[in-house]
Amino acid sequence: MGLQTNDEGVRLREVKESDLPIFFEQQLDPAANYMAAFTSKDPSDKAFLTHWKNILSNRDIQKMTILCNGGVAGSILKFEQFGNPEVSYWIGKQFWGKGIATCALLHFLPKIKARPVYARAAKDNLASIRVLEKCGFERFDEDKVYSHARGKEVEEFILKHES
Repeated sequence: MGLQTNDEGVRLREVKESDLPIFFEQQLDPAANYMAAFTSKDPSDKAFLTHWKNILSNRDIQKMTILCNGGVAGSILKFEQFGNPEVSYWIGKQFWGKGIATCALLHFLPKIKARPVYARAAKDNLASIRVLEKCGFERFDEDKVYSHARGKEVEEFILKHES
């Protein structure tokens, strides 16, 4: 696919409960929340753990931990939203700009049987849009959704992957 990244050291595995404290710390970063835009209203420990326990117990959600050189770099999910399969990922800020999200998504997409699959990104989250487009997603539609992280409505792109 002509990626300018080395995926050596990037792999996916099942999420373990021991990953949750790392995911929690990653989602507390204000810059990461701003970029993601569409985060939970309450980033407190209890709300976060309740959210992830629901994810872990839901067999319809595909969830993987993203590892980079053995360390937890983030998470990647496939879930249903508005009746469509959708992917989402979160990369810890210290792992940004290294091609990890792109590699993880390229490893994850073949595990998803349904097509098309969708993704969403705030219009100003250029890094995430670039990751999605490198992985074969194309801009499909637009929406405007309230962002708890930004305290206002934010425009987003809806992207679609056909193959």
